[in-house]
Amino acid sequence: MKRILLAEDEEILRMLVTDTLEDEDYLVDEAEDGLEALNLFSEHHYDLIILDYMMPGMTGLEVIKEIRNSPVKQETKILMLSAKSQQFEQEKVLDAGADFFIAKPFSPIELLAKIKEILQ
Repeated sequence: MKRILLAEDEEILRMLVTDTLEDEDYLVDEAEDGLEALNLFSEHHYDLIILDYMMPGMTGLEVIKEIRNSPVKQETKILMLSAKSQQFEQEKVLDAGADFFIAKPFSPIELLAKIKEILQ
C-alpha cells in the first residue's frame, strides 16, 4: 500500500482529498501545517508528499526546501497544490524541488489521475 503525506490547512479540502485517496486504498497521513508535515516526514517513509503552498507557520515552499536538504528520503516525490498558479510561481516551486504542480481549484479526479501517474 502506498503511503501519502497530505499537508493542507483548509480542513474541508484536506478531508476531500483524504477521502478520495483512501477510497483508492492509499494510506494517508494528514498535516494541518508545514511544521506538522516535517515532523511526520521525519517519522515515516512516504511515496508521495502533497503540499499546499500557503500554510500558516511554514509555507509549502519552505517545507520542500527542508525535505530536499534532508540527508534521508530525498527521493520522495512532491506534488504542490496552489492557488498561486502564475508561471513564475510554478517555476519557483519546481526550482525549490517539487516534482509536480497542480493549480487550485482542481477536481478530485484530476488530482487522483496525477497521483496514479506519479506512483505507477
